[in-house]
Order: sequence, then structure tokens, then C-alpha cells
Amino acid sequence: MTEPAPSPGVTGPFAPASDGPYAQRERQITEILKQIYDPEIPMNIVDLGLIYGLEWANDSVKLKMTLTAPGCPVAGIIAEEVKTAVEKVPEVKSVTVELVWDPPWSPERMSDFAKRQFGFA
Repeated sequence: MTEPAPSPGVTGPFAPASDGPYAQRERQITEILKQIYDPEIPMNIVDLGLIYGLEWANDSVKLKMTLTAPGCPVAGIIAEEVKTAVEKVPEVKSVTVELVWDPPWSPERMSDFAKRQFGFA
């Protein structure tokens, strides 16, 4: 199991494991998720900091993510898009996407790249 949902006060974007049994798959998942963009903000969901972590149970992965606002009208659509994308990673047999709201998303969760793009850095 790697990268559990951060506790309150922990900020920054998700980073795949650098080593261990799931490192290669996490890097692949990260690259695939960088192809998915928030429909209202011109940035991918990884650099926006919407991915909170992955939990592994053998070849099954539970992805924890959030959205920029709890009332997001496309929450179900994005979660399904994420699930479908991650299912394409070799050696991933099943995917569960859990939307979480604690800690709430804030711009501090964005990558340095995203912060520069939006004038936060």
C-alpha cells in the first residue's frame, strides 16, 4: 500500500512511488492521468493536485481523488474517466475510484508547473 490520502495540513501533488512492487505501475498511472483534464480548468488532474493517492491490494488499485469543489457537476464523469484510463495499465486487474473531500482541495496541492501556469509561483 502506498501514498494514503494525506492528513489535513499535508499539501502538494501526488507523486508515484519511486521504488517497490507498484512503482512502475504508479508511474504509468500518473502518465495516463496527466491526459485527463479538469473540464473547467485548463490543467490535468495530476498537476492540479486532485489525485490524493493509491492503495494497492495485489493487482487491484483504489485511487483516491478529489475535485476542486464538492458540488462539481461532472464528478461522476471524471471518476469514470479516471477508472477507465487506469484499467488500461498492464497488470492492473481492477480499479476503484473514491472521491474524497478531506482534506479539501486548495491551490497549494498543485504541482510547481501548475502554480506557475496560474501565477501562484
